[in-house]
Amino acid sequence: MATTDSTLMVEIKDGHEIQSRTTDKNHSNDPGPGYITGGHGHESDSGGLGCCGYILWFLALIVIILTLPFSLCLCIKVVQEYERAVIFRLGRLLSGGAKGPGLFFIVPCIDSYTKVDLRTVSFDVPPQEVLTKDSVTVAVDAVVYYRVHNATTSITNVEDANRSTRLLAATTLRNVLGTKNLSEILADREAISHQMQTSLDEATDPWGVKVERVEVKDVRLPVQLQRAMAAEAEAAREARAKVIAAEGEQKASRALKEAADVITESPAAIQLRYLQTLNTISAEKNSTIIFPLPIDILQSFVNRSNGRQNTTF
Repeated sequence: MATTDSTLMVEIKDGHEIQSRTTDKNHSNDPGPGYITGGHGHESDSGGLGCCGYILWFLALIVIILTLPFSLCLCIKVVQEYERAVIFRLGRLLSGGAKGPGLFFIVPCIDSYTKVDLRTVSFDVPPQEVLTKDSVTVAVDAVVYYRVHNATTSITNVEDANRSTRLLAATTLRNVLGTKNLSEILADREAISHQMQTSLDEATDPWGVKVERVEVKDVRLPVQLQRAMAAEAEAAREARAKVIAAEGEQKASRALKEAADVITESPAAIQLRYLQTLNTISAEKNSTIIFPLPIDILQSFVNRSNGRQNTTF
């Protein structure tokens, strides 16, 4: 049966929780995750202690007064600057939200409290065996940074916010990587990290958890796949090296042809080239003796041999 109640929204401002209500509306008895029902500012009908609760609270106050100052050791508690205390009185969330930092007062026997650390927590996601979109099995691990931004909802809406966030991070990592190809996983780590952060932040917001950063640490490939990729890369490098060498020889041959054309236009250029070569050799190896032989002398022998061959035919 539907009842009329108000929905509690918890807001964080300057490190303190400010609680407010929205307009009343009809809703079922189960408000769903992300919402807390109960009185704030004063005890409502659904969040009140009841007659027995007020009697127990009154008796506890009498005991505290009679046992002063020893009872102060059990009544006064302290939380650090980075902590908040969520107090339950007879099982119901106490009005005013989380307490702290500093001193706060509880009533022994009827009050219980839980400390919540608001500092950023980091944890490693264990390596996940993932089958990529192109049917390649890889092992990927990551690191997640998160913090509790709402102490009240982190206690009331989830049993263990830290453990739930760790399990959800591992599941989200597998789900996100399962939609990517191997090349995308290796090249677009930043985009994958951002997508994981967005998904985790949306899922953990009803738990009062804020995911600040997600980083993919390492992608481990099977040994056979590593060898295949290395062979492919080596073959590609060899192919590029052969192409570059062929292009170099082509350019060198063109340069030699142009140099030969220039030398043929001036017969004295070949003699200058002889002298330049001798100078280079004498500078490097002084023990070498070079006797230059003019090519014109050899040319006469070549012409004679060609003439003899023509006469024989």
